[in-house]
Amino acid sequence: MASQEIEALSGALARLPGLGPRSARRAVLWLIKRRETALPQLLAALTQVQDLLVECDLCGNVDTTNPCGICTDPRRDQRSICVVEEVADLWALDRARLFTGKYHVLGGRLSALEGVRPEDLTIGQLLDRVAQGGIDEVVLAMNATLEGQTTAHYIAERLEGAAVRVTQLAHGLPVGGELDYLDEGTLAQALRARRPVS
Repeated sequence: MASQEIEALSGALARLPGLGPRSARRAVLWLIKRRETALPQLLAALTQVQDLLVECDLCGNVDTTNPCGICTDPRRDQRSICVVEEVADLWALDRARLFTGKYHVLGGRLSALEGVRPEDLTIGQLLDRVAQGGIDEVVLAMNATLEGQTTAHYIAERLEGAAVRVTQLAHGLPVGGELDYLDEGTLAQALRARRPVS
């Protein structure tokens, strides 16, 4: 039996996404074996995160400055905004270095089952950003789920009167995907978005 403190640490780690009880115990054992070097580094990093991280008032990103580094970067295209559901989506897109504009994090997606309404998300702040002018394009980068597409449709409707081009990420067959392994929703979207062979 492990001590109460070790069990508490295992329990805390097991609540992290992607870690179950067994993985958490392995992580705790690894930390115990390297407690002279790894544990102080981990504690210092956790303390810094707790003390320094803030949410950007402009886009909703998480950074050590407010506004965040993306919002204050003069090399970014000021005329385009990519709308994402969560900060993790922003980080994934930005890591690819394919979108050079600004971002807007909604903080979730519309869901009648979960009781998430438009006023629970930052849709109002997005509309305010567009209304201030200087935005040519809003890219809707919602996840390809029913809730994600409902959210994208709602935002597109709200932006209908604005002088801005609204685009959406393409959905369909992944590169290297085999038809036999794809779900019906992906196949249906791929068929709807078919284009001529050039």
